Amino acid sequence: MNCLEKMGSKFRLALIQLSVGANKSDNLTRAANKVAEAVGKGANIVSLPECFNSPYGTQYFKEYSEPVPSGPSSQALKEAALKNKVYLIGGSIPECHEGKFYNTSTVWCPEGHLVATHRKIHLFDIDIPGKMTFKESDALNPGNCFTTFPTPWCEVGVGICYDIRFAELAQVYAQKGCKLLVYPGAFNMTTGPAHWELLSRARAVDNQVYVATPSPARDTEASYVAWGHSSVVSPWGEVISKASEKEEIIIADIDLEFLEGVRNQVPIGFQKRNDLYQVVDKLEADVSKRVNNEYKLDSKKVAETFSVDDLGNKTVFCRCWKSAKFPYCDGAHGKHNKACGDNLGPLIVTQNKQ
Repeated sequence: MNCLEKMGSKFRLALIQLSVGANKSDNLTRAANKVAEAVGKGANIVSLPECFNSPYGTQYFKEYSEPVPSGPSSQALKEAALKNKVYLIGGSIPECHEGKFYNTSTVWCPEGHLVATHRKIHLFDIDIPGKMTFKESDALNPGNCFTTFPTPWCEVGVGICYDIRFAELAQVYAQKGCKLLVYPGAFNMTTGPAHWELLSRARAVDNQVYVATPSPARDTEASYVAWGHSSVVSPWGEVISKASEKEEIIIADIDLEFLEGVRNQVPIGFQKRNDLYQVVDKLEADVSKRVNNEYKLDSKKVAETFSVDDLGNKTVFCRCWKSAKFPYCDGAHGKHNKACGDNLGPLIVTQNKQ
């Protein structure tokens, strides 16, 4: 069965509130064991927390960084997704790429394929006098792309920790059809009790979606102490599953019929005043930045039909929308995709003509 075949309106989500230590290998082993445990509880989609393979802190990012998707953490996630036949959101890890460092989440499908890569868009730079000063930008670079991925149940949007504070990001994801937003995060003992649950509920109610926030378990001996309390919030703003501060797995049953019921009862999606205000995906809206300007995103043409008889023995189609020869590949998909860190190559159709 195709792993994207429609599978109904309900699925089970698991968040792993992992205890993270200084030994990367131990962290990976522990994470893989917890993924298997979550699937044993019936989970269809599983998420790990932010920085699940390393301690969180600017002093650790470079030391623990690795390439994506060839590094050991990505490979461990790939194996766990394939072995357990589950959609796996790999929390985040410190990524190194061409001399730069990112806070990066990878998503793996049950067949072990990398289906999405998200680099944290908003870096955690704050200064709360007498309580907390942290500057993620001292070590990391921001990502520049939105990240969603399809599942047999719904589209899922991914952000990382501080990304949740920016309501516009969630609104863009909702516009893209996402019904579940997952923010692996590591709020601390100052921001956690003040805003962790508040922001999750706000994003859920604003967009009438499910919101999940997997956190590392609290380690009071660490240089950065995570708040914990991983949670899942419904489109009605109710916390339907919540962890303590300790290591544990929480489960939530996601009900898309309930979501549609909320949207029908309070139909804000149809009541927005786009004549007065609008949140816009500038990456899609700015046609001038596209290599090929002939294919307009606002076109009413939603299908392209080809006769197989008209194709040659080998035809290469573009899937990144950047080809100068779209819908055919111009051979430059690697360059086009590098900016987003994804691995979406061309579609190649071959046939043996007599």
